[in-house]
Amino acid sequence: MASASLLKSALVLDKSEFVKGQALRQHASAIIRCQPVSPSSLTVRASSYADELVKTAKTVASPGRGILAMDESNATCGKRLASIGLENTEANRQAYRTLLVTATGLGQYISGAILFEETLYQSTIDGKKIVDVLVEQGIVPGIKVDKGLVPLAGSNNESWCQGLDGLASRSAAYYQQGARFAKWRTVVSIPNGPSALAVKEAAWGLARYAAISQDNGLVPIVEPEILLDGEHGIERTFEVAQKVWAEVFFYLAENNVTFEGILLKPSMVTPGAECKDRATPQQVADYTLKLLHRRIPPSVPGIMFLSGGQSEVEATLNLNAMNQAPNPWHVSFSYARALQNTCLKTWGGVPENVKAAQDALLVRAKANSLAQLGKYTGEGESEEAKKGMFVKGYVY
Repeated sequence: MASASLLKSALVLDKSEFVKGQALRQHASAIIRCQPVSPSSLTVRASSYADELVKTAKTVASPGRGILAMDESNATCGKRLASIGLENTEANRQAYRTLLVTATGLGQYISGAILFEETLYQSTIDGKKIVDVLVEQGIVPGIKVDKGLVPLAGSNNESWCQGLDGLASRSAAYYQQGARFAKWRTVVSIPNGPSALAVKEAAWGLARYAAISQDNGLVPIVEPEILLDGEHGIERTFEVAQKVWAEVFFYLAENNVTFEGILLKPSMVTPGAECKDRATPQQVADYTLKLLHRRIPPSVPGIMFLSGGQSEVEATLNLNAMNQAPNPWHVSFSYARALQNTCLKTWGGVPENVKAAQDALLVRAKANSLAQLGKYTGEGESEEAKKGMFVKGYVY
């Protein structure tokens, strides 16, 4: 199994050979001495879960299937419930989550479900553990482990993601409860820079989280979301994405993360939501695949895209365009709103509407399953599914 561990030789360079902001200039007179590093100093404790991590990642990244992201915090879930006139109570959250996980046949299209901590320990309204319901459907339970975004001091009004403190013990407990993969979402804002500090902080945090997750049996989903906010064009998004993913994989390697045991959740390369020049699905696919080929090692099993405020149909069309030719990785989806929006509105909190809402969920899940296989046509889509869901300054 290939490992992300890097073996580095120590290079002793004449200081005069380094020019800040430029490539290293090497003259014939430059003295470069390679000093061997003792093997004992490079010993890294191998995770006892190594084989299981690879198996789990491959299961989630299985043909025609993707991830249902239902890990909204209680506050965010409350906003969703409020949109249909429901109070944010545990009973209402339980009722909605029960609706999602008990949709008959969901496992045909969904391979993994990301849960909020409350949901991981919750039962359905019929008293059955939600984790058990998912497993019976052939769906791998996952868990959101970050503690949210907070202001990053010293940056240009940017954020960093907290949650590393106590992560090892929490991850071990989540594993015991049945979770087999984890999610950590950090964000990068193009209108605010992004500053080198914010990019480095995002990459380092993701890498530490990934290493801790693997050490405790959880496949880490690596998610540096490049926010849709802004008027920038698709070229600018591509430029920033290249920098972000280069930094992320550098630090993943520095932290000895096994690439075969991770999943990625990137943003698609699109123009900013307020850009006047919109991109076609083919343009989004071309830029996004070019980014993946330049930055993502083929040993990574799955690329599970986030929708980031795209409409249900737009997210599916873009995914379909990326699967018109074979890719080195499983290119699929990890959608929240782009799977649930029509479902939620169809339900409306009315018990008699549960079956119709589940059917709406299955329609979207099947559409994205077809898109993962490159067979989606877009025929028969409702007007509701075509509505954009971008929210400026969206907080998850």
